Amino acid sequence: MKNRISIIQLLYAFSLLLSISGCGGRLAQDKRPNFLIIVTDDQRFDTMAYMPNTQRLIFDQGVTFTNGFVTTPLCCPSRASILTGMYAHNHGVLNNDEKLKYPTFIEAMHAEGYYTGLIGKYLNSWKGEARPEYDYWVSYFKGETPYYGPTLNINGEWKRYEKDEYVTYLLGDYAVDFLDEASRHKKNFILLFTPNAPHAPVTPAKEDLSLLTDLLPHRPPSFNEADITDKPIWLSVSHPLTEEEIADIDEFRRNQLLTLISLDRTIARIMTHLENNGLLDNTFIVFISDNGKFWGEHRITSKNGIYDEASRVPFAIRYPPLVPVPYTDTEHIVANIDIAPTILQLAGIQIPESMDGLSLVSLFKKGDAPWREGILLEGWPPRGTYSAIHTKRYVYAETIDDKSEFYDLQTDPYQMQNLIDDPSYQDLIEYHKELLHRMKTQKHVRLISSGP
Repeated sequence: MKNRISIIQLLYAFSLLLSISGCGGRLAQDKRPNFLIIVTDDQRFDTMAYMPNTQRLIFDQGVTFTNGFVTTPLCCPSRASILTGMYAHNHGVLNNDEKLKYPTFIEAMHAEGYYTGLIGKYLNSWKGEARPEYDYWVSYFKGETPYYGPTLNINGEWKRYEKDEYVTYLLGDYAVDFLDEASRHKKNFILLFTPNAPHAPVTPAKEDLSLLTDLLPHRPPSFNEADITDKPIWLSVSHPLTEEEIADIDEFRRNQLLTLISLDRTIARIMTHLENNGLLDNTFIVFISDNGKFWGEHRITSKNGIYDEASRVPFAIRYPPLVPVPYTDTEHIVANIDIAPTILQLAGIQIPESMDGLSLVSLFKKGDAPWREGILLEGWPPRGTYSAIHTKRYVYAETIDDKSEFYDLQTDPYQMQNLIDDPSYQDLIEYHKELLHRMKTQKHVRLISSGP
């Protein structure tokens, strides 16, 4: 297994080097777009109402994907997939402790003359030191930082901030400084702005503590689900949530939303700076979260699972040259692995064959372009190794040595009724089972048929 991984890593590195050195068809320097990738931390797909500025300035000015997913809904694997365009079973980061050993597309961007920056979280397995492929670096130790009084690595030097200094605003300051530095260097730029909000420990900005005091409890039909006997064993043995646990969930949810409010201000500031400097319309902007978070659905309070609360994320792109008229895409299944190939294509850099993701450019130019039928979801949590295929309407999942699952999202959007043993769905189940196994063994699977 180790030899196989080594060969795969060498092939990936070789293909990326070819893309860097051979980049035939690269756009002229002054024609290439800038790039801003915003990756929030543990943000659910249904929370954008608490980020009105971001909604107005990015989502409402570009394309909003209602079927946006992360392929492994856990921080480090998901971010590694963003950086490589690969599924976790290919890049090898299966949990938050494993280091990424593959080259990232940022290395190709840096070699092609882009001014590169990362401000915020890199990977949970990284200790925070500056990396050579970034011209500008602001990060913190591994995956977490206090919201007040953080310690940040600023271009190789550690700095501890005062207890009254709020990390979201500090990261915003550095984002503005990065943009100014890129202008001074007269270079196109790519910035990964990866704030820690709304990840634990969720500490709202002091000026927001009086907000959302009348927030209604989150109680979808799947909250503290009464009957989970049809679920895999790891879940079916869970106890119902206690009143104390429910109170903790409600408090955590409110604090998460409050941290998004301060982040929304910061993103608006960055967008305003881009606009004031004439950079906004030539900057390809992506907004995505690394994964969602359960708020008591199916009795779960963590993440990393096949259900939409963990795997589905807010996902939008703003770039007027390709999306001159804003719209919402409800048809296509897109994912975090699609970001790297999309950016490489727009930058005029060859996309390595080893990337699992697909460039989204074809969807912008021709909405009915051939596309994947579903996305592979996979995870290696302590409770069980799972894989699933998520299409627009159905989810089929397998957990090793445990019960399989099948959900019809049209009739059961909260994924409460496992239909794996329902006779009327067996043909569909077999079709999705075959599709899942193909997705696990092949790259760029694009099955356009709608079912058996």
